[in-house]
Amino acid sequence: MESQSATQFKGKYYYGTGRRKTSTARVRLYEGSGKIIVNGKTEKDYFHPADLKDIVLEPLVSLGMANRFDISVKASGGGVKGQAGAIRLGVARALLELDSTLRPALKVNKFLTRDPRAKERKKYGLKGARRAPQFSKR
Repeated sequence: MESQSATQFKGKYYYGTGRRKTSTARVRLYEGSGKIIVNGKTEKDYFHPADLKDIVLEPLVSLGMANRFDISVKASGGGVKGQAGAIRLGVARALLELDSTLRPALKVNKFLTRDPRAKERKKYGLKGARRAPQFSKR
């Protein structure tokens, strides 16, 4: 399956890495017709619910380039929604590599901002990240 995504698109590409929570996405934009391949699967097979595809395409739609690029992605970690957010950041960074004058338009819509929220680690002596053991007076 991995070989399909590698051979699916040919030619010059623009690269961007995106991260969200614990997800990482390596994104390649090729000149094309709007196909999306994530980890060797089409977007219909990968994104459930289907509105996650809209999250991925937000940077392209806001710039009016929705069907101009084919997108090849290798995503790992986290859940599907976190991966969709990571892909969105990767697409925005790849667009910057294509044309740096797009930066203000992408920045206004916050497509270049990494969402830093992640699960807080558990601390010793506590039951969770902040949950303390129940206090007993006696």
